[in-house]
Amino acid sequence: MRVSRRTTLAGLVAAPLVAPVMSRAAAPDYTITPTPVADGIWMITGADEGIAFDNGGAIANITVIATPAGTVLVDSGPSLRYGQRLKHVAESLTGRSVVRVYVTHLHPDHGMGIGAFAPEIVAALPGTIAGMSRDGQGFSDQMYRLLGDWMRGTDLALPGKTIGGDEEDFGGRRLRLLALSGHSAADLAVLDEQSGTLIGGDLLFHDRAPATPTADLARWRQSLAALDALGHKGAIPGHGPYDGTGRQAIAQTRAWIDWLDTALTEAVRGGMDMVEAGRMVIPEQLRNMASGRYELQRSVSHFYPMLEAKLLPRVDQS
Repeated sequence: MRVSRRTTLAGLVAAPLVAPVMSRAAAPDYTITPTPVADGIWMITGADEGIAFDNGGAIANITVIATPAGTVLVDSGPSLRYGQRLKHVAESLTGRSVVRVYVTHLHPDHGMGIGAFAPEIVAALPGTIAGMSRDGQGFSDQMYRLLGDWMRGTDLALPGKTIGGDEEDFGGRRLRLLALSGHSAADLAVLDEQSGTLIGGDLLFHDRAPATPTADLARWRQSLAALDALGHKGAIPGHGPYDGTGRQAIAQTRAWIDWLDTALTEAVRGGMDMVEAGRMVIPEQLRNMASGRYELQRSVSHFYPMLEAKLLPRVDQS
């Protein structure tokens, strides 16, 4: 299913976005370099920063899996051009056609490239498809505003296959599909049973501060606990480097959202305004995570109005 791009912004919820495009010059080609991380699995590492013209929006990690039935991709990048390039690189790497593309959640850095693939091979959770249907056009319009020529030809495309089961077998290579939530209302994680590799989508951030534009922190903690119990080996996060331990990304993500939850609550109760809260000291153990200040300030904008309404007394009702 495809929806033509509107020319005005509408329905934008939130995304890791930065400054508007300052140049409309033709964008160069995407450079996509898969790195092997396990038997038949490659990781394409996204830029460790926010969406900007200089990176073409290619900030999310993408996974390529070789199976006897064909090539499987987890996420598709930010644009049609990226998706087309990804398809070529992945099929050249494995020698097999792409037979499945999973979209882990609704955010545009992960799913705007699906237009390069037949809709019937693109799969997502029901909540992800609903979220993309609701908010995707706003995301698309904002991505055009920010990325200009990188987005040429990109129209909003929706997954054609709804994930209903908890696994999928590709010629004997079985992938477990975990329907979770927390980073968004519907977050897909994938476990490759052959290698023990966990592909966490944006439930996992490694050496990078987690983004929270559509987050429910309590549900996120529950999802992290479920991932921690899997007994997996390595982990591919949605952002940041490969985690060979399989545990570091879980621990870091949990530590950041636990601190964030407590710190923002205390900031509201202490009378800090949003600017002051965005300048809070980040604990030493979290300070080396990339984009920490940037993500803290974004999280203040996401959570502060709700926390103030919840925690501060109303003078007209005293």
